[in-house]
Amino acid sequence: MPEKMSPVIFEIGWFKLQYYGLMYIIAFAVTYVLVLYRVRHEKRFKVSDDDVQNLMLVIIIGVIVGGRLGYVLFYNLSYYLSNPLEIFLPFQFLNGTINFTGISGMSFHGGLIGVLICVGLYIRKTKLNFWEVADLFAPVVPLGYTFGRLGNFINGELYGRITSAPMGMHFPLAPGTDLRHPSQLYEACFEGIFLFAVLWNLRKLKNPRGAMLAFYIIGYGTVRFFIEYYRQPDAQLGFIFMSFSMGQILCSLMVICGIFLYLYLYSTEKR
Repeated sequence: MPEKMSPVIFEIGWFKLQYYGLMYIIAFAVTYVLVLYRVRHEKRFKVSDDDVQNLMLVIIIGVIVGGRLGYVLFYNLSYYLSNPLEIFLPFQFLNGTINFTGISGMSFHGGLIGVLICVGLYIRKTKLNFWEVADLFAPVVPLGYTFGRLGNFINGELYGRITSAPMGMHFPLAPGTDLRHPSQLYEACFEGIFLFAVLWNLRKLKNPRGAMLAFYIIGYGTVRFFIEYYRQPDAQLGFIFMSFSMGQILCSLMVICGIFLYLYLYSTEKR
């Protein structure tokens, strides 16, 4: 039995199809199908199929660009200030030689900001309502995280902290030989399936327009905050404040913003 599962499905010459990339494709496809389902079965949305396609495109751009820039700014700024070409170019320059490394490092929080900016810019050019679009997409998006976290698991990255629990696993990329929490699977379950189930049912209740975005922000921030206790902090950062990781600090800000957003939407609706 191989010690480490290969992240590559197959390779032909320079082309490699990796599980992580495939999981991204599946995540976007699932989101697209579920959003189309809602548009066609929930008559309250005045969004066309073409709008859904265009929104998916800008969301993909927001996830990739925002996620990458978020990782650079939040998690490894000093390194990328010294190696700016590696922010988007998958090359590393060592001793006068050029090595292909592949772009790695994405931040959820950066991706979320990128999506909100890109969707906002698209909304400005159309007659769509931002809060309506947010209500449409927010309950669906978490299911996509399930596949992204499975991609992390297959890659053996974002592994958990050392544990003596029965579910402990060995991750070849982790230092040492200690068993660790499979935190990627915890995230796939709770950030993905659990949060999707909660939001999918909350969408049926009467709430202020845009409330699903607030619930999504609060829900993800809360779930991720607690899972971070099982996830190994980034080596270059460690714990930022007391025993809190960068992820927990960003998630705390998420929850606060989500609460204020809901209170704003609720007060606006009552006027």
